[in-house]
Amino acid sequence: MGRLTHIDGEGRARMVDVSGKPATAREAVAAGLVRMAPATLALALAGGGKKGDVRAVAEIAGVMAAKRTSDLIPLCHPLSLSKVVVEVSEAEGGAGLAVTARVRTTGPTGVEMEALTAVSVACLTLYDMLKAADKAMTIDAVRLLEKTGGASGDYRRDTP
Repeated sequence: MGRLTHIDGEGRARMVDVSGKPATAREAVAAGLVRMAPATLALALAGGGKKGDVRAVAEIAGVMAAKRTSDLIPLCHPLSLSKVVVEVSEAEGGAGLAVTARVRTTGPTGVEMEALTAVSVACLTLYDMLKAADKAMTIDAVRLLEKTGGASGDYRRDTP
């Protein structure tokens, strides 16, 4: 296990200095799941909820969140994102709605936090829009699936 990059030698939090790092193509993919009752899932998939198409709204919310990650997480660098795609679909086995985010940039630092933020906010948006039908929903398994680019190399999660 390596050292924590956001902690200096005196134990203080710091923003990592990326000024000397080369700009390279970087991509991250994250995922999450909103578990819900079958009736709630049917309502969400039908697209006719009281607040509109919950999947489309959650996808837009995820894109907006990725673009604002540095406003939400104190030591994240503001990044110029070249692509953000958020997709909400039925989870395997009908457990609820699966959320996936893919984020790209060319720069000196990665986009893992942007992908994770996009998924988190999309999941929260789904909960908000469906809570009138199902307050027992849970948000589960928000995780990084893969990342490419940068000095630390590529990463791909072994288990689903």
